Amino acid sequence: MKSKYDILIVGGGPAGAIAARTAAQKGLSVCLVEKRPAIGAPVRCAEGIGKEALAEFIAPDPRWISADMTGAVVVAPDGFEMTLESSMAGGKVGYILDRKVFDRDLVWQAAEAGADVFVKTRASAPLMSDGRVKGAQLEYCGNVQKVNAEVVIAADGVESKFAKWAGIDTTVPVREIMSSVQYVMADIDINPHATIFYIGNEVAPEGYLWVFPKGKRAANVGIGISGKKSGKGHRAKDYLDKFVKQKFPHGKIIECIVGGVSVCRPLDCTVADGLMLAGDAARVVDPLTGGGLYNAMFTGKLAAETAAACIAKGDTSKKALMAYDKAWRASPMGKTIERNYHIKEYMIKQSDEKMNAIIHSVSKLDLKEFSTLSLVKELLKANPKLLVELGTLAASLR
Repeated sequence: MKSKYDILIVGGGPAGAIAARTAAQKGLSVCLVEKRPAIGAPVRCAEGIGKEALAEFIAPDPRWISADMTGAVVVAPDGFEMTLESSMAGGKVGYILDRKVFDRDLVWQAAEAGADVFVKTRASAPLMSDGRVKGAQLEYCGNVQKVNAEVVIAADGVESKFAKWAGIDTTVPVREIMSSVQYVMADIDINPHATIFYIGNEVAPEGYLWVFPKGKRAANVGIGISGKKSGKGHRAKDYLDKFVKQKFPHGKIIECIVGGVSVCRPLDCTVADGLMLAGDAARVVDPLTGGGLYNAMFTGKLAAETAAACIAKGDTSKKALMAYDKAWRASPMGKTIERNYHIKEYMIKQSDEKMNAIIHSVSKLDLKEFSTLSLVKELLKANPKLLVELGTLAASLR
C-alpha cells in the first residue's frame, strides 16, 4: 500500500468496483479498500438487474448469472395474479445474479486495470485539512497507515460512516428505511424464469415480498417492510416466516441475510471538498423498488469520470466536484428516483382494497411496453381520479 493515490475508494461493492475500474482505466493511481475479508459476501441484495442496465457496464457471464428471467408476476392482496410477459418488457427483463461471483469479477477487473485492492481493510477516519478531505486512516492486518488522496469516493453503503465522519449527515429517517430479510431457499416449487412480487398490508406492510429464482428449485425469498411498521411480533422476519410456512413448507433455508435499504430521497448533496459519495452511500436506491445495483454502478462510473476530470484540472473542491452531483440528478436515473419517490409515497398510503383495484385495472391495460412511467400514464388514463390523488406528479406525466 502506497502513502498517496489519486483516488481512494472506500467500499468494494459494485459502486466502488466500477469507480476503481473506471479511474484506473483513465491512468489514475487508485486504491480500493473493503472492510470485509472477502468481496461479495455477505450478499445484501435480491440480485436482480435488467439486461439493458447490466450491458452498460459489463458483458453477461454464465459464471455469475443464476437465472434468466422472461417475465414477472405481481400478486395483489386478494391473491389475483398479474403476469407481465417478456414481450411487454422487452430488453428490460433481466437476470438474477450470483453477487458473490459478480462482485468479485468487478473488483478483479478493477485490479487488472491497475487499481490496488485491499480487503479486510477498514477506513477508520478521514484525513482532514481545513475542512477538506485529504485521504483516510486505514487499518489492515493489525497495522495503521495514513493514505493521502486527491479525491476519496465513499461507497461504503447505507448511512455511510466515512461521509458522516467527514461532516455529512447520512442518517436515514426510520420511516424511510426498509427493514429487509432474505432467505436463499432450495428444494421449492417455482417458475424458474419469472420473478414474483407479493404486495399488501397483510403480506408486507408498506413494502413487498419477493421470490427471485436462482435455478430450477432455488430462489431468493425475501421481504422489505417500512421501518416504522417493524416491532416485536411483526418484524420483517415474522412476515417472511409466515409466508414461507404457507408457500414453501418443505423448502430448505440455506442462507439468511438481514439488512436495511433506504427508500428515501437521495442526499441533498453528494460531494464535499475532496469527497464524493456513490451508490447506497449517496442514497440513490430506487425508492419504489428498493433496487440499487444499476444506480450504484452508474454513480460509481460517473464519480470516477468526474474525479479524473477535476484532478486533471488541479481542482477537487466541492464546487468542481458538483459536476457529478448535477449530472446524476439530471440523468434518467436521477429523474426516475425522484418520480418513483412520489409514487412510493402514494402507494404506501393505499388500503389493500385500493391496491386490489389498481392491480386489477392494470391487468386490463393494453401496454405495448412495461415500465413504471408507461404504467402510471396508462393508469391515469383509465382512472382520471388519480390525477387529483397524485397531484403535481401526475400533471408532469401527462
